[in-house]
Amino acid sequence: MNLKIYNSLSGEKETFKPIHEKNVGMYVCGPTVYSNVHLGNVRTFMSFDFIYRTLTFLGYKVRYVRNITDAGHLTDDGDVDNDRFVKQSRLEKLEPMEIVQKYTVDFHKVLDTFNLLPPTIEPTATGHILEQIELAQKLIKSGFAYESNGSVYFDVLEYNKRGLNYGELSRRNIDELFANTRDLDGQNEKKNPQDFALWKSASPAHIMRWNSPWGEGFPGWHLECTAMSTKYLGENFDIHGGGMDLKFPHHECEVAQGKACNGTTPVNYWMHANMLTMNGQRMSKSAGNYILPMELVSGNNDFFEKPFHPAIVRFNFMQAHYRSVLDISNEAMVASEKGYQRLMEAVKVVSGFTFQLSGSSSFDLKSWKEKCYDALTDDFNSPILISHLFEAVNFIFKLKDGKETITSEDLQELKKLMHDFVFEVLGLQNIEENNNEKLDQALQVLIELRNQARKSKNFELSDQIRDRLLAEGIELKDGRDGTTYSLS
Repeated sequence: MNLKIYNSLSGEKETFKPIHEKNVGMYVCGPTVYSNVHLGNVRTFMSFDFIYRTLTFLGYKVRYVRNITDAGHLTDDGDVDNDRFVKQSRLEKLEPMEIVQKYTVDFHKVLDTFNLLPPTIEPTATGHILEQIELAQKLIKSGFAYESNGSVYFDVLEYNKRGLNYGELSRRNIDELFANTRDLDGQNEKKNPQDFALWKSASPAHIMRWNSPWGEGFPGWHLECTAMSTKYLGENFDIHGGGMDLKFPHHECEVAQGKACNGTTPVNYWMHANMLTMNGQRMSKSAGNYILPMELVSGNNDFFEKPFHPAIVRFNFMQAHYRSVLDISNEAMVASEKGYQRLMEAVKVVSGFTFQLSGSSSFDLKSWKEKCYDALTDDFNSPILISHLFEAVNFIFKLKDGKETITSEDLQELKKLMHDFVFEVLGLQNIEENNNEKLDQALQVLIELRNQARKSKNFELSDQIRDRLLAEGIELKDGRDGTTYSLS
């Protein structure tokens, strides 16, 4: 087996050589849980779910660590008022950890919907405050960091003076970085504009705060991943993944922190999933080109003609390589639905095949199997794997029509391979047949009862029916033409 992985650090595909034979340590940057997980995040996590599944399928034992960022995610180090958790807690009138819990639950619910496997370990930033303080202390002691007004910053110039290279992952020139740095509040605390926060002093109004040797404060965003990845995977581990948008500054800072703390390259293979666009444009709330994952599934949106089952969404996502931009549209989803149905019908046909077997096979199963494995080992090429699966799909339907032949031995292996590639590796699911007509009839009865309650001015019962249905993911909508419902 010759697995090749595109390494963002070198910019090339490299033969994968794990630190410990047949074992893989993989860390993926998880969500910042201050709002609902968006569809682009789902694409990233689904990409690494596919990579996780593939590594396991290829025989590796994988320790998959994916963190939860529940503190310290500042968009820039100079503005402590830009703490996303604090801002959202004020907006929703909830405590910050209530915000964390609310959106962590949403994150898990959404990923379960799309059949993502849970990671081996899912640590949180707030659960590793001590480890982050210890790392900051270590960096200060070694001269790579300094304290200023109760905050601690990583000294980027000092790092480069010692023959190291801040900017090596994102291929950025440090002089250009300094030249392009904006003037931000709080920058006067720093020795250099590009120094980044390891620990921030909390203002009196800042809600999330912990004791530290430098006073009350909270961790910087970048340090948490170094603390958690080294704790669970070691100072040097195999794979670090995340979205393309994290390459700079987040992952660049992780490289610097790892090398400065431990004197070794923290990660051997850096992997980055590309972005998701919709109708050829970047998804943006301000531009009105935005949809949440469950809105795509429920059909409660203005972009798609109908709801699409999570398995169909997953199939659509798997048709693009993880390093390619994926564009979703109504036309693409409709086409994916048709492709998904054909694939699943073929799996059903071959699984229950009862036709006459032959003494020879007209399908070169060995060659086809090799091509499927080649796709997986060529930087996890899901679209090429799917194209090979449809070669088998065409053969299966011809086999059903008596136009092809297969031996008993080949049939059993084809059944197993189709099952493994479709369900275990791609992570697709069968769409269960639901009696939607009866569901609709039952809901119409409840809507009628609610309408009667409203006419009788029994608003307590009316609201109870609405709220109980909403708790089960069924939203009632009152309009001029009556009451309708949507599934979330």
